[in-house]
Amino acid sequence: MNECDLAIVGGGMVGSALGYGLARAGAEVVMLDQGDRDLRAARGNFGLLWVQGKGADCPAYAHWTLLSTRLWPSFAEELKQLTGIDVQYQRRGGIHYCLDDRELSDYADELARQAAVSDGAFQYQMLDARELQAFEPNLAPDLPGGGYSPNDGHVNPLFLLRALQAGFVTHGGSYRPRHSVQSIERLADGFLLQTEQGELRAGKVILAAGLDNQRLAPMLGLQQPLHPQRGQLLITERLPPLLKYPSIYLRQTGEGTIQIGDSAENSGLDDSNTVTVMAELAARAIRLLPALRQRRIVRGWGALRVLSPDGYPLYDRSAEAGPQAFAFSCHSGVTLAAAHALQLAPMLLQGELDSSLSAFCPRRFQD
Repeated sequence: MNECDLAIVGGGMVGSALGYGLARAGAEVVMLDQGDRDLRAARGNFGLLWVQGKGADCPAYAHWTLLSTRLWPSFAEELKQLTGIDVQYQRRGGIHYCLDDRELSDYADELARQAAVSDGAFQYQMLDARELQAFEPNLAPDLPGGGYSPNDGHVNPLFLLRALQAGFVTHGGSYRPRHSVQSIERLADGFLLQTEQGELRAGKVILAAGLDNQRLAPMLGLQQPLHPQRGQLLITERLPPLLKYPSIYLRQTGEGTIQIGDSAENSGLDDSNTVTVMAELAARAIRLLPALRQRRIVRGWGALRVLSPDGYPLYDRSAEAGPQAFAFSCHSGVTLAAAHALQLAPMLLQGELDSSLSAFCPRRFQD
């Protein structure tokens, strides 16, 4: 099939969630993905369903994130029933560890602002040192405290990506790896996409290609101002239960390994590991969780976050007359997967984005 109603460019977390939602709604969808050696944020993330610290200065983002986490319990069950893949969804809550008293004070202010802009829907509790120890007895006793939110959770991101793509195919979608898109031409009745495997005609096009959206978007009259930010991760050997709650620094997976993060580096498109950062991650992990001191690191990797200038999502629809084109970029693809599949995808079939998402329009950077 070299023609389709709708083509999604990108098979990562955002593209797969949108593809799943569209195919679930009965659309004829082709998903064009790159090869395994290309940059893949979806296979390098921490797996958090995270609400804390998101949207204190952007009410639309606070509400959108909370909506997605409310959808997640039924979404995870739906994926399991359809594909047989358990994405290891858990939502006991999450804790952000503060490393000094100044950070604890600043973080309390940030969460108070977030609760205010979310009209009380965001729930949280600031923890002092004693309360933090009660939540997580294995943490170092000298930590001053942290923030806890019952809205937070985590999943296995690799299982999630596999479930989304398997569900997409089960619902009738066509997944095409090694179909990197080289160019897109607007036609009178659709679009002509030139891929490394040949041409494809589509009635609608959705760009969800991560950092490559910056190259592709202007071909459709769209904007996706993006920059990469490298994060590095470490994984320990399998361990007995040491942590009850995920955090941005430490997460115990369903297999028992401890995932260690996070870092933020401006390294261009280099997603490799560096000895210096790995040593810093390991040292902080030991400070937080002393039981890791004599444990083995079994692997590590780097990945590139997809970031807009202000860190919030970029959702855009072509304003030009004729066939429709959309572009979507964000760095919270796991947290927002449920909203993308169950809320955003149906909007695309209608051809309009809800006004509640107008805050994510890239034209905000022109104001």
